[in-house]
Amino acid sequence: MSRFSRRGFALGLMAAGSLAACNNGIGSSAGATIDARVDATLEQMYTEFPGTRDLASRASGLLVMPLITNAGFGFGGSFGRGALRVGQSTVDYYSATAGSAGLQIGAQQFSSVLFFMTPDALWEFRQAPGWAAGASIDYAFSNQSDMLRAETTTSLSPVIAVVFGQTGLRVGATLEGSKYTRIIP
Repeated sequence: MSRFSRRGFALGLMAAGSLAACNNGIGSSAGATIDARVDATLEQMYTEFPGTRDLASRASGLLVMPLITNAGFGFGGSFGRGALRVGQSTVDYYSATAGSAGLQIGAQQFSSVLFFMTPDALWEFRQAPGWAAGASIDYAFSNQSDMLRAETTTSLSPVIAVVFGQTGLRVGATLEGSKYTRIIP
C-alpha cells in the first residue's frame, strides 16, 4: 500500500502543469492551416505574376510566407509564418522576424516568396540554425503593367525574393534583416 502526501500530490500537479505548458503543438492543425495559406498565396502570385511559374519550376525550393505583418513607431518589427516547399511537398515550417529602429511610423502586411535557385543556396538555408536575409537576396518586382521584372543579375542570383500583396500605411516592403527560424507549428 502506497501513501501519497499532499506535498507529493502538489509537486505532481506542478510537474504536470509545467509539462502541459511546454506543449509544442504536435498533433495540432497549425501545419495544415499554414499549408492552406501557402497554397492560396502561391496561387495568387501565379495569377498576378505568371512569370513566377517558370521561376518556381527552375527553383530548388520555395520559402512561402503568406502574411508578414510589419509595424513601427520609432521602433518596429515584423513577424510571419510560412512553409518551405521542395517540389510540391512541405519539408519544414519557418517563422520570419525582424526588428528596426529609426524614423518610421505605420503598419503594413505583405506576402513574400523566396526562390532558392541553386541546391547549394537551399542547403545553406536548411542547415543554418537561423538564416538572416540580407545582401544575398535580389528582389524581383512588379512595374505598372503588373509584369514581374527581374534584372539579368537577379536571374543569376542564388536567392530571389518576390514581395507582393502589400496593404497598409507604410512605405516599402523589404526582407533585409529578417531572420528565418525553423518552427514546429
